[in-house]
Amino acid sequence: MNLVQLLARSAHRLPDAPALARGTRVVATYGEVAQRAARLAAGMTRKFGLAPGERVALAMKNHARFYEVLFACWHAGLAAVPMNAKLHPREFAYILGNSAAKLCFVTPDLESALTAFPNVIVCDSPAYEALLAAESSPAAPVDPDDTAWLFYTSGTTGLPKGAMLTHRNLLFMTQAYFSDIDTLAPGDTILHAAPLSHGSGLYGLPHFAAGALNVIPEGSQFEPAEVFELLEAWPNVSFFAAPTMIVRLLASRAARPPAKLKTITYGGAPMYVADSLRAIELFGPRLYQLFGQGESPMTITGLPQSVHAERHHPRFLERLASCGFARAGVEVRVVNDEDRDLPQGEVGEIVTRSDCVMRGYWQDPGASAQALRGGWLHTGDMGSLDDENFLTLRDRSKDLIISGGANIYPREVEEVLLRHPAVAECSVVGRAHPEWGEEVVAFVVARDKVSPAELDALCLEQIARFKRPREYIFTEALPKNNYGKVLKTELRLRLQTTAGAPGVSA
Repeated sequence: MNLVQLLARSAHRLPDAPALARGTRVVATYGEVAQRAARLAAGMTRKFGLAPGERVALAMKNHARFYEVLFACWHAGLAAVPMNAKLHPREFAYILGNSAAKLCFVTPDLESALTAFPNVIVCDSPAYEALLAAESSPAAPVDPDDTAWLFYTSGTTGLPKGAMLTHRNLLFMTQAYFSDIDTLAPGDTILHAAPLSHGSGLYGLPHFAAGALNVIPEGSQFEPAEVFELLEAWPNVSFFAAPTMIVRLLASRAARPPAKLKTITYGGAPMYVADSLRAIELFGPRLYQLFGQGESPMTITGLPQSVHAERHHPRFLERLASCGFARAGVEVRVVNDEDRDLPQGEVGEIVTRSDCVMRGYWQDPGASAQALRGGWLHTGDMGSLDDENFLTLRDRSKDLIISGGANIYPREVEEVLLRHPAVAECSVVGRAHPEWGEEVVAFVVARDKVSPAELDALCLEQIARFKRPREYIFTEALPKNNYGKVLKTELRLRLQTTAGAPGVSA
């Protein structure tokens, strides 16, 4: 089934029901969104000569037009490429080139970041409105295994890889939401406080399928005070949040128990048990924790609301520290280096299999074969299963840093730092941070004098701001094993025991 039918079905049943709101104002009904998406599909297909399966990119901060463009892509049988709005222009350029996108829709504030790309359409511009003047045609037929959403996620080399998420994958994810997380109906609301290019955007799909309202905050940045206001303005509100966002909500002066809250789904990084307990105290047992990856979007394991409510269970805290158990229709195992199941309690790599697992990486058969070997997605995350099959994340392979819910791969940052002629060696690791989960720290061996400000400027020229180190620690040498591999575990330990040499904090 073409995913555009999630919108079309609701528009047919509920043409006058509110579909999109900006802040406290309804800006579009289901009938209007469906009609505009169909016309936009026809307009961009005819003007740019797009063929089914070709890619259309979205460089958009949270905006009411996001879903209009997304569903237009699917109506035309195209693959959408939503991009993180915080990326550096060089990173936008890489994704646009790698995906061979023929067209890119942008919000006005990001137009300057894509000046080198030939086919850019600014939302609500005269060029955008001209596309809407086209006469619509029926939705394109698609195969369930056609790519619907090309989700770019960094790999171990630091270069982003495009996970091909199919119509089948995202329909499975939508149905798993109904099975595991919540039932939805017209009159329910989802608040998109997190980026639409990631988890929040994905979880709009079950809400469109149910005829619920999608609310986009007025502010361009996450603002706890606005979130609490919107939780009071709309009925039966759910939202997706990274743990760092929940921590900010808890710390806000505006924090108060929201009477109209339905569900908070959180994931993207582990959350400390102490923060979970504080969240339960404020929000009640309305929290659902998920563990997923871009390669199996939002759908590997889950810790349901009922577990968050079981305060008197003898293993309550242990369960709260886990990421729950396998989602409906999902298989999860913990294996050793030979892909053999490990006994309960032993730590190994987490692998999963379901109809939510990506088709593979875009134009990267080698990486696809490695990640999907044996028919299972190898997550690269380490964990253990207990005797009730609750999964606990123990460590992350590949030295991934998660800051504010965003994935940062150290090698990407290291390669930028090594471009400076004064940098002989460097190693990037994560350090615990009370608000963001982790922050980036770079250990640098310098061959000549170089200041933290120079390194900061270099990073800001090459990568997104949120990826740059928050501190540079200069050292005589990096700890290494007998094979010359840098011992990042020792560097993390060093961060726990010393403040290091003079550096710079952001």
